[in-house]
Amino acid sequence: MTGPEDHLRQEMVRLCGLLFARGYSVGSAGNVSVRLPDGYLITPTNAMLGALEPDRISKLDHDGNHLGGDRPSKEFPLHRAFYDTRPQAGAVVHLHSTWATALSVLAGTDPEDCVPPITPYVVMRVGRVKMVPYIRPGDPGMGDLIRALEGRHAAVLLANHGPVVSGKDLFSAVCAAEELEETAKLLVALQGSEVRLLSREAVDELGRVFGQI
Repeated sequence: MTGPEDHLRQEMVRLCGLLFARGYSVGSAGNVSVRLPDGYLITPTNAMLGALEPDRISKLDHDGNHLGGDRPSKEFPLHRAFYDTRPQAGAVVHLHSTWATALSVLAGTDPEDCVPPITPYVVMRVGRVKMVPYIRPGDPGMGDLIRALEGRHAAVLLANHGPVVSGKDLFSAVCAAEELEETAKLLVALQGSEVRLLSREAVDELGRVFGQI
C-alpha cells in the first residue's frame, strides 16, 4: 500500500515528464518542488525532468535539512522563499522555458508587470508577474529577493534566467507554468503590434468570480 508521499512522488515523475516532453525544460534545467506536512520534496540537482525516479527525488525537512533521496537542487532557497511567504502554495515550478525566458531577456519587458492581461486564463491562473533582478543561479540571495515581495506574486520572472510559478498543488502549479509559457509566446509574437488588453473591469471580474491567485 502506498501513502500520500508515494503518490506525490509518482505525480512529480508524471507531470515533470510532461513538462520535459513539451520542451519546457531541456537537459537538466529546471526544478520542481512540493510541500509536505513534514517538509518538502524537490527534484535532485542535475536531474532531467523527463527521467526522474520516484525514490531518488530529494526530501528535506522544514529547516531544509536533506533527509533522503539524491542531493537536492541548488535552487531550494528559491522554492523555500515561496513557501515561507505564500501559505497557500503547495508546489513550485521553475523552468527555463523558451518564451518566458525570452521575456526575461527583452529590454522592453515591464519589470513590474511582465505579462499584461491579454487573455483571461493568464489572469486566472498566473496573476500579475514581476521581474526579479538577476542573481547567480543557486545563490541563496534569490530567496531574499522573493521574500521581499511578501507573497504578493504567485509567479515571477528571474531576469535573464526564466519563470518561477507557485500553485496550491502540483497540478495547479504545472498548469500555471504552462499558461505563462504560452502567454509569453503570444507576447513575443505580438512584439511591435498594437495589442488589445483586457480592461481593468474585466480583470477585477475574473478575480471576483474565480478568486485571487
